[in-house]
Amino acid sequence: MASPALSPTVRGMLWMAATGVLFTVLNAAMKKLAHELDPWLVGFLRYLLGATVILAPALRRGVRELWPKAPKLQLVRGLFHTGGMMLWFAALPLVTLAELTAIAFSVPLFICLGAVPFLNERMSGARWAAVLVGFAGVLLVVDPLAGGGLAGISTGILLMLASAPVFAGSFLIAKVLTRHERSDVMVLWQHLLVSLLLAPFALLSWMPPSAGQWALLVVCGFLGAGGHYCMTCAFRVADISAVQSVRFLELVWAALLGFFMFGTIPAGWTLAGGVVILASTLWLARSESRTV
Repeated sequence: MASPALSPTVRGMLWMAATGVLFTVLNAAMKKLAHELDPWLVGFLRYLLGATVILAPALRRGVRELWPKAPKLQLVRGLFHTGGMMLWFAALPLVTLAELTAIAFSVPLFICLGAVPFLNERMSGARWAAVLVGFAGVLLVVDPLAGGGLAGISTGILLMLASAPVFAGSFLIAKVLTRHERSDVMVLWQHLLVSLLLAPFALLSWMPPSAGQWALLVVCGFLGAGGHYCMTCAFRVADISAVQSVRFLELVWAALLGFFMFGTIPAGWTLAGGVVILASTLWLARSESRTV
């Protein structure tokens, strides 16, 4: 007896889960490189090498096939994504890891808020519940009350908060682009435009990477290109609002990576938050699978 087909939303959630795994490993590698090289340089080379990774197999289709059908929209997305990265890099040395994690996971909330008016998506009660419960799980992990609560918001926090809706804008535009472009074309032009826009900042802080750093940068190029490709596939097959709760699983992947690579045992609140995040994601997948 044949198994029932997965709903588009569940397939999108699986693509987004793969995205999270790739981005978690990417962030670990980028964090290591950022301690050794200037962050602007790391970001520039990561996107430039990612573009090279995508370009090589894409050229088999011919140069004409690589030209975007919506170049203006591609440019707008590139500007949004670069703007978000610039705010993120400016905030990075000014915020703690807990603050960075908590604020970064506000991006799915901005995406869900924007998906209703800009994409005319139906934001069901199940989707809102999954996103809000998942975000509550994130707050359990980072324990926001441990650092004094909301007493005094730093410049770094304000910059990080400003980056969240900008990144959300980039992802909402990416959803629109899936109606016009192939996934490889979207990811290629995103990487080309971001690397081009970051180039002036990288050149001002240029220092030649070592052989080992070049090797790790190439790995980052593959991971970043693969992660964005999986994310684009998720946006193509499902509503962008329906797959946002899966992004919170990145905290679970990060905890597992820390355990296997560094022997870091997650704290009690981390385990509790991870259970909440996983439960909200599985509950939404079960809810959406009934709509096949």
